[in-house]
Amino acid sequence: MSLWGNFALGFTYLSPLVGVYSLFAVALTTGGPPSIWWIVIVACGQLLVSLVFGEVVSQYPIHGGVYPWARRLWGRRYAWMAAWVYIWAMVVTITAVAEFGTGFFASLFNIELTPAITLLIALGFLLVALGINFTGTAWLARIARLGLFAELIGVIGVGLYLLIFQRKNDFGVFFDSMGVQGDGSYVPAFFAAAIAGLFLFYGFEACGDVAEEVSNPARRIPRAMQLTIFVGGVSALFSFAGYVLAAPNLQEIVNGEVEDPIPAILESTLGAVGAKIFLVVALLAFISCVLSLQAAASRLIFSFARDGMLPGHRWLSKVSPKSKVPNNALIVACTIPALFCLLIFLNENLLVPITSFAILGIYVAFQMVVLAALRQRFKGWRPAGPFSLGKLGFVINIVALAYGIFAFVILATPGSSGSFFEDYVVHIGLGVVVIVGLIYLFIARPDAKSSAPEGDAIRVATEIRERTGQLEVSRR
Repeated sequence: MSLWGNFALGFTYLSPLVGVYSLFAVALTTGGPPSIWWIVIVACGQLLVSLVFGEVVSQYPIHGGVYPWARRLWGRRYAWMAAWVYIWAMVVTITAVAEFGTGFFASLFNIELTPAITLLIALGFLLVALGINFTGTAWLARIARLGLFAELIGVIGVGLYLLIFQRKNDFGVFFDSMGVQGDGSYVPAFFAAAIAGLFLFYGFEACGDVAEEVSNPARRIPRAMQLTIFVGGVSALFSFAGYVLAAPNLQEIVNGEVEDPIPAILESTLGAVGAKIFLVVALLAFISCVLSLQAAASRLIFSFARDGMLPGHRWLSKVSPKSKVPNNALIVACTIPALFCLLIFLNENLLVPITSFAILGIYVAFQMVVLAALRQRFKGWRPAGPFSLGKLGFVINIVALAYGIFAFVILATPGSSGSFFEDYVVHIGLGVVVIVGLIYLFIARPDAKSSAPEGDAIRVATEIRERTGQLEVSRR
């Protein structure tokens, strides 16, 4: 992959179009128009995380992302748990994106969206993405670039059009809760709407998941991750703001009286034909997002299995001699989300809580890497890759960890539906994943079967500097 192919992969995984469209109605009914500010807050926090990741991947440009980073920064068992949580969060994210995309497919073809139809469309997304991924990295990069093009049209292009030509509400609406808090304080409502931003800003780490398939990865992947955050944040702001300001019935949307507001806004502003064209663009973005998610998840599973750290690791670590991709890992990255889709078919109220679990799991895995990096800094590690934050690295690392803890608190806040399972499904899901992971780790001892390097950040940094003959590669 080139820099742009790698950026396209991360961007279509992050997918501002998918993020905004999936949770636009949830954000407005929960926090009102001011929920847009979560896009800014989370973008700033995740940019700090991406800077920390950039230093790590620049020193270790190898497949798998979170798993090898945590392993080289801390150790085998620590990395095993980080990757275990991350894998489950990723496959649930694939499920959520496939499920959220069904509404746009149904709107495009005027299909009544019953639970059975939703299941069939979601499974269709998963299988189409699997078929494309089987063809190899070249086609993955091509479709990712096509998805990037669709995203930019669908997010920035339409967002600007709505802002300039179809504005029906004033900009002051972004400081108006429109009554979502009822008679109480607005603060709880605003924090409850954080999911709108938190669901949006991950995916940049996928740039590092495919490191061994990128040309000059130590330099290009950090740049691709930062570009993903910058372009994704600007795109999401244009999109979210455009729909809010162009909504002819904003109060009804905030009140929860409009089940699927974005197609209605598009039809009222672009007309029936324009709305259909745009739905095609949106579907391209959703398919591309599922494709990128599958690719990233399969590379993590492959990397994990290559070190003998998973049941069936010999089968999972096989690479197709023709396409040069881990086909068996791809099959797993498609099958498990398909099973989750079946679970949602049986209880459709689980979609939002399951999405929340995916976000929390991703953030747990991310912050395990951030914490491991900070631990190494305290021990004297100075990243030796071409990308380095220099003296600012320590401060950025600490603030990135503080942001992660802040996100944990928000994501772990129980729901208020009155159903114990639905309100605590995030905690239950994370607890089950962690407990099962710990049981397997201490009984099967997969870490004992692996001889791959671990905890060598300081030694490798020293070797890099000795090999290059310079004290600080990052300052050349």
